[in-house]
Amino acid sequence: MKTEKEKMTGGEMYRPDDQQLVKERRAAHLKAQAFNRAETDQERQEIIKELFGSTGENITVEPTFRTDYGQNIHVGENFYANFNCVFLDVCPIRIGKNAMLGPGVSLVTPEHPLEAEARNSGYEFGRPIVIGDNCWIGTNATIVGGVTLGDNVVVAAGAVVKKSFPDNVIIGGVPAGIIRTIDND
Repeated sequence: MKTEKEKMTGGEMYRPDDQQLVKERRAAHLKAQAFNRAETDQERQEIIKELFGSTGENITVEPTFRTDYGQNIHVGENFYANFNCVFLDVCPIRIGKNAMLGPGVSLVTPEHPLEAEARNSGYEFGRPIVIGDNCWIGTNATIVGGVTLGDNVVVAAGAVVKKSFPDNVIIGGVPAGIIRTIDND
């Protein structure tokens, strides 16, 4: 029989009030608070590398930062996240190398049933987010669970990304669509 954590990270319906999950969320929230209060870049980098599931060697995350678990976040080399980012990671969030996120970016993997009775039951589920190499996510963009962005994607400020996109495109809008392709000429 699967644990609630196994169901959660696998994208199945699960109970977020499970005691193991409550304990892990609390621990992540305390680490995020310590990160946000840290006085030096060195302290912040040590805490964030401990909080995330895996990282490249050279990463920078600016305060404030919020997360559910932290351990389901995996970022590549040369990762940068500006101020006030939120990563809700009930399912894995995987970000490639050389990714830059503007202020206020939200990566949100949890979802709730649409039907009221099921939603009120307390169960929820999630879907992973995958962001390729060399991506730039603009200020206050939101990316929801189930989205995969290819390499070299640029997301315009304020976009709400609800579906996946291929390599080498600029996307924007609510919901986001392709604005144009990127020529490397």
